[in-house]
Amino acid sequence: MEQEGLTNEDMVQYLGSKSRISEVFSHKRNLSLSMIRKLVAGLHIPADVLIGAAAF
Repeated sequence: MEQEGLTNEDMVQYLGSKSRISEVFSHKRNLSLSMIRKLVAGLHIPADVLIGAAAF
């Protein structure tokens, strides 16, 4: 996010509501397959990086 200059509000389109974003960033919620697909398509983040992050 920092590299791209994105804010939490920018992430709503990929992760959902602001509360869901907070849960993901605080490791209280894992990335869903839908979230991963949106991040791959929209931000061109390699899926393997996100899938590895979702496993924790």
